[in-house]
Amino acid sequence: MQKNRVAVPMRKLVYLFLLFAFVLGGCSDYQKLLKSSDNPLKYKKAVEYYNSEDYIKAATLFEELLPIYRGTSKAETISYYISYCAYGSGDYIGAGYYFRNFLKTFPDSPYSEESLYMSAYCYYLESPKPRLDQTATKDAIDAFQLYINRYPNSTRIPKCNDNIDELQDKLVYKSYLSARNYFDRTHYPSAIIALQNAIKDYPGSSYREELMFMLLESRFELAILSVEEKERERYNLAKEEYYSFVDEFPKSEYAKNAEKMIKNIESYLSQFNTNN
Repeated sequence: MQKNRVAVPMRKLVYLFLLFAFVLGGCSDYQKLLKSSDNPLKYKKAVEYYNSEDYIKAATLFEELLPIYRGTSKAETISYYISYCAYGSGDYIGAGYYFRNFLKTFPDSPYSEESLYMSAYCYYLESPKPRLDQTATKDAIDAFQLYINRYPNSTRIPKCNDNIDELQDKLVYKSYLSARNYFDRTHYPSAIIALQNAIKDYPGSSYREELMFMLLESRFELAILSVEEKERERYNLAKEEYYSFVDEFPKSEYAKNAEKMIKNIESYLSQFNTNN
């Protein structure tokens, strides 16, 4: 018994054949172009690929052309295109590198301002989540600040300032998380150092009240856990921390807990006042 076969319409077969031929022909044309010594044609096609957002093909052709046109005016344009090919393909690390290299190679280019901004913006796009290493975040802040200093009248200044604020907030939160991590794990000596650094480095932080309270609590808990010869000194440090906290935040949401701590602190220290 003969099996039933599904008939494929002739029109569909023709369409598939033409599509396959087009793709094969397109690849063949590109391969021929790569092997070609017609550099003006290569440049023309590279620009066409770039404009059609085929950044990989465009970048490959531009990279081949760059050493050929090195030392000519066209090298500047090719380098500029290469930077944007990397950016358009989502390779922000590579794009940032190319934009910075462009600035070094062509410092007086009409594209210098844009390249400096894009270098900073690529760092911005590579800035990771707060829990991760923030080197790119710091690099982005420095690059945006350099742009602001060099082009103070640019229309991009408000955007640069907004980006810097966003990146600074990320650094503040990273600092807060680091200090909080030590505190939550009851590593009070490390917590005290991390909290002091966070408060010092970011004095206007929205986390300042919480950080200062955690610093007070870390001092207090460390005093309780101290060996006898260090108790008095550490209770006194906790007392100083208490007054620093209540002077700055007299109506804090943590006030009741702070009051409980100072009562314990004063109770401990009173024995020395009595003996004296």
